[in-house]
Amino acid sequence: MRYRTRVTAPAALLGTVAALSVAAPAHADPETGAPGPETLGDPVFPSLGNDGYRVLAYHLDLAYDATTRLVDATATLTLTTTQELSRLSLDALGLDVHEVLLDGVPAAREQAGEKLRITPAGPLAARTTATVTVTYTADPRAALAHTAWVPTPDGFAICPQPNTAHTVFPCNDHPSDKADFTFRITVPAGLKGVASGRLVRTEDLGDGRTAYCYRSREPIATEIVQITVGDYVIKDRQGPHGLPLRDVVPTARATALEPALALTPNLVSWIEQRLGAFPFETYGLLPCNNDASNAFDFTGLETQTLTLYKPNFLLQAEKSIGSHMMHELVHSYFGNSVSPATWSDLWLNEGHADFYGLLYRYERGWADSLGLTTMEARMKDTYARGDQWRKSSGPVAAPNEANLFDSQRYLGGVLVLYALRQQVGESVFGAIESTFLERFRNASASTADYIAVASEVSGADQSGFLGDWLYGTKTPRMPGHPDWTVTPVSSALRQPQNRTDGHWHDNSATL
Repeated sequence: MRYRTRVTAPAALLGTVAALSVAAPAHADPETGAPGPETLGDPVFPSLGNDGYRVLAYHLDLAYDATTRLVDATATLTLTTTQELSRLSLDALGLDVHEVLLDGVPAAREQAGEKLRITPAGPLAARTTATVTVTYTADPRAALAHTAWVPTPDGFAICPQPNTAHTVFPCNDHPSDKADFTFRITVPAGLKGVASGRLVRTEDLGDGRTAYCYRSREPIATEIVQITVGDYVIKDRQGPHGLPLRDVVPTARATALEPALALTPNLVSWIEQRLGAFPFETYGLLPCNNDASNAFDFTGLETQTLTLYKPNFLLQAEKSIGSHMMHELVHSYFGNSVSPATWSDLWLNEGHADFYGLLYRYERGWADSLGLTTMEARMKDTYARGDQWRKSSGPVAAPNEANLFDSQRYLGGVLVLYALRQQVGESVFGAIESTFLERFRNASASTADYIAVASEVSGADQSGFLGDWLYGTKTPRMPGHPDWTVTPVSSALRQPQNRTDGHWHDNSATL
């Protein structure tokens, strides 16, 4: 299957919803149209995503009822077909669909498993722009096989990564198909609605309800969308170079959380010195109003422009939270601005986030969970575990669904980046990082793309070197450290951390 990895799309594809020109439905010969494939062939989640079209933009209009705690919603997708389609599908789970319109005309629909199949009156021709409108109701507290909803006493937040955005809105739920997003969130008096991007309009509906409208300047992958409703106060502050920072904080806990929130400007300054200007229009934290152990199984999630946390985590001292806050901030570059082409490329996200998070920790003299205080010491320890982790968890860039978020993708990814820096030198490594981020900004990129950039920038073919580190079953020799040894697999070693009861994780070495 085809992935949109090297996105060099014209500006029209990356424009806002208002700028999109929606063509009238073009119909092909009924005998030539074919159903769009209900998969993008992801190696980790083979049933995820849909082919035959690409989404240009989503407009999500959600209304929260504080009495029923239900969400009535309309999702409007602007898409372009890549082939003639007699039927197309969206990812959707747990959504009570009321109506589907295709360019304003009712279309036949069928919900089958986690797919919403849409059949137009006549096939759509290839290279046609069309609008799909889905009206539905969602229950944030519904018991589903997997869900992105995080219910709170006063509303909800969402955590869509990796494969659950389609429990919130029907979508092409794969990071290779990034799109523009606008949001309209209607809430009763006393609550606020917030989403990824920046507030562009507030509407007083005259009946005690308010609609908050947000737009993202850059495209978003479905797995890192944020939509939240609650009793929040919005705390604005200025970051480096005038970057607007906004935190969305439970009103009753705003004072207690302020010391952690105040750390963000310096964190942004530090990472901008290494990775360049912050890639989005704003940044901030969302300590959503739910500290329950079963609310979500992770410490923080890098939803675009607004990182999700549990409040209690942020009540700790700076040395206990600062490096993990850096980890999540780095995802704005690796993971959000440049998204993974497939879920097997997750190490690009997590390896980079831990790499810079650990550098930040050690610069400040904060010992890590092993009591180590330098990157070299931590990498020597990780290197010794290399063969064991490759046997029990597979190579760094070859995960499966069960081990996707274990330590091999985090610390194992850090070790690969450390080895590359040892191989090419710190200045060349920095140039590789900046070139990769610039080339694939607002797009998706694969492991092969990263290897190609490393080869180009370093002036030497790195495919063999990085191929061994990323896909080999044995740990290669570490450049610059001929004395480092790998402990034999038969010896007892700490296994890669991983949860077996779900996708979520606390495997970042920055914790």
